[in-house]
Amino acid sequence: MDIANQIAAIARAVARLPGGAEDAGECVGVSLRRTYDSAVEDVWDAVTDPDRIKRWFMPISGDLRVGGTFQLEGNAGGEILACEPPRLVRLTWGGPRSIVELRLVEDGDGTALELDHTVPIEMAQSGAGALWVGPGWDGALMGLSLFLSGESIGDPTVMAASGEVQAFSKESVGAWAAAVDRSGTATADQLAQATTISLAQFAPDLAVPDTVRRSDPAGS
Repeated sequence: MDIANQIAAIARAVARLPGGAEDAGECVGVSLRRTYDSAVEDVWDAVTDPDRIKRWFMPISGDLRVGGTFQLEGNAGGEILACEPPRLVRLTWGGPRSIVELRLVEDGDGTALELDHTVPIEMAQSGAGALWVGPGWDGALMGLSLFLSGESIGDPTVMAASGEVQAFSKESVGAWAAAVDRSGTATADQLAQATTISLAQFAPDLAVPDTVRRSDPAGS
């Protein structure tokens, strides 16, 4: 994997969003954009067909229609709020106010995938909360890229724990920390704490040795 190019292929943004209608409180908005060398219809099928989703993301089950619910194996579940083939999916993600919207847009001969994840401020605490979800979405968009290009992924869950993907995730955490810093939505202390938590979650085998090296010159 060309980790540097995979990281650079994703545009990232973080914002604090005011509360809206129906007593919706303030949220942190996490946004990603990546372009694929595939037609909109192919990308749409890859992100909505359960048999294809499990080959680059994780197994999904449920009543997969508008108004129905879904469950990702070992991960989030929620309600499907909208589905407009081949352009738009909107769903809740682990809670009624945690919303994921995925859009597909033609981009030359390829397809731009745009993903927004709004996280309630009480969960995110600050814009630094983007580090708890952003690297996971980076990994998903990277896996989709490999899948669409015909590369063998094997079991995506096993791949996610590999040293190579953890190296990708470590760089992803840094990229999201930079996005939060640019947004001005978190203090330095909040960002430092979130970075530590994110590294432990997404790159645990790489986060610990760095700490050991700083405290133990022998690096045992």
